Amino acid sequence: MPTQHYLPELEQLAALTNQYANYLSVERLCEVSHLNMRFPVEAISLGIKDKSKPCICFIGGVHGVERIGSQVVLSFMSNLLSRLSWDQQLNQLLTKICVYFIPIVNPIGMALQRRSNGNGVDLMRNSPTIAPFGASLLVGGQRFSKHFPWYQGDKNQPMELESQALCEFVKRSLLGSPYSLVLDCHSGFGQHDRIWFPYAKSAKAPIDDIASVYRLREVFFESFPHQNYLFEPQTKHYTCHGDLWDYCYDQSLQQPGIFIPLTLEMGSWRWLKKNPLQLFSGVGLFHPMKKHRVQRVLRQHLVLMEFLMNSCYSWRHVNQANRLLAAQQQAKQFWY
Repeated sequence: MPTQHYLPELEQLAALTNQYANYLSVERLCEVSHLNMRFPVEAISLGIKDKSKPCICFIGGVHGVERIGSQVVLSFMSNLLSRLSWDQQLNQLLTKICVYFIPIVNPIGMALQRRSNGNGVDLMRNSPTIAPFGASLLVGGQRFSKHFPWYQGDKNQPMELESQALCEFVKRSLLGSPYSLVLDCHSGFGQHDRIWFPYAKSAKAPIDDIASVYRLREVFFESFPHQNYLFEPQTKHYTCHGDLWDYCYDQSLQQPGIFIPLTLEMGSWRWLKKNPLQLFSGVGLFHPMKKHRVQRVLRQHLVLMEFLMNSCYSWRHVNQANRLLAAQQQAKQFWY
C-alpha cells in the first residue's frame, strides 16, 4: 500500500492505532482504489459501545484538499490517547460515552490533492437528497461534468463507496442512541470559523431538533464567551443537493434519540490574506501551510471538541424539557 509517498496523515493514524492498540478498536469501513493507489477508510472507537449511551464522532478528510480537517481530528485523537494512562476524569467519561474518529474519509482525494474522490465526485454532494426549492448555482451541486467542482455523480448510480460507508457507519453506530453528535471538520469558507448544522437543502424550515441545536449553542457560548465561532445554519450562505448530513439526519428521524450533525468550517481566507503565495499550491486555498499556523489551528479547536464530548455526556441536563420549550421559539427567531 503506497501510503508513505501520498498520505502522511494515514501513516500518523496507523502509528496511533498501533501505539494505543490496548485502548481502542479499529473498524475498516471500506477500501478505495485509484490507479496504483489503494487505501483503507477506518473508524476508530474509544469508550463504551452501547446503544443506550450517548456517542460522538469526529470526522475529517471528506474533501481531499482540506487536509487541515484530518489533521485537527488526528491531533485531538492523539491528545485523548496520550492522556488515557493518567487522566482518570477522561477514563471515567469513556465509561459513559463512546467517541468515534473517522479522520480520513476521502484518502484518494487527499492523495491526489483534489476536492473530489477518485471518480471525480464531491462526496458532500453525493447523497440522494434533493433541495426542494433549488440549490445554489454550481456550488450547490452539479451534474454537468466531473471535471468541474461540486459534481454530484451520475443520477442513476448509487452513492460512491466512501459516501455509502460513512452513512452506513452513522446508521449502524450512532443512530438509535439517546443522543449522538457529529463534528465534521472542513476548511475553505470565509475569514471566520463557522459551525454549521442541517438543513443544507432548504432554509424554509428548521430541522425537528432545532431546539437541541440552539441549546448546544447557548451552553457553549455561556461556558466559553471569549471565542469567535459563528454558529448558524449552512443555508445562510448557500443551499445544496446531496448533503450527506441532511441525508443522515432524515434517516435519524425514523429512530429514537437526538442526532445532531455539525460541520466545522474553518475560515481559510485569513490564511491566504497573510500568505497570498499559498494560491500557487494545490492545497493552499484550504490549508494554513505555514508550520506555526498549522500548529495554531490544531490548538484552537480543542476547547470546542472537549466541550462537545462533555455536552454529549451531560445531554439530559442540556436538553431539559423546560429549556427546550423556550429554545424552540428562540431558535426560530434567531436563525429563521
